[in-house]
Amino acid sequence: MWNTFRLLMPALIPSWRFFRTVEASPRVQWTLTAQDEHPTDWQEFRPRRNRRSIAEAITQLVWNPRWNEALFLVSCAERIEVTAEPHAVAEIQRRVLADLLRSGSAEHGQVFQFRLVFVDWMDGARREQVTFLSEPYTVPAKVSS
Repeated sequence: MWNTFRLLMPALIPSWRFFRTVEASPRVQWTLTAQDEHPTDWQEFRPRRNRRSIAEAITQLVWNPRWNEALFLVSCAERIEVTAEPHAVAEIQRRVLADLLRSGSAEHGQVFQFRLVFVDWMDGARREQVTFLSEPYTVPAKVSS
């Protein structure tokens, strides 16, 4: 019994010693504008909620596909930071645009862009550093997700 428990412990309580450093991960922000406008209103893609109910927290320990997708987007963003990998850019673009179309925020003919931002706090003030800006992309009439 004790041997089984010792084998199970690393899966239940993982060791974080494999990280060399802990750094902020890039956040994805998006904007929609008319054809000839300069983007000014950037919004965070799927901002995390500050509070959850206990039932939600327990459920999310077992079933949380939205968080898994968020981790995938962070992975894509980190790949963009290192090599500007076109596949990672396309994945973020496709997922953000699909959400915008599903919610009715984006309309055919608007210009869509996303950017990657690192957020840190200095002397109590929030600082954002833009590290990647996608090419402008005209929203098509219909997008397949």
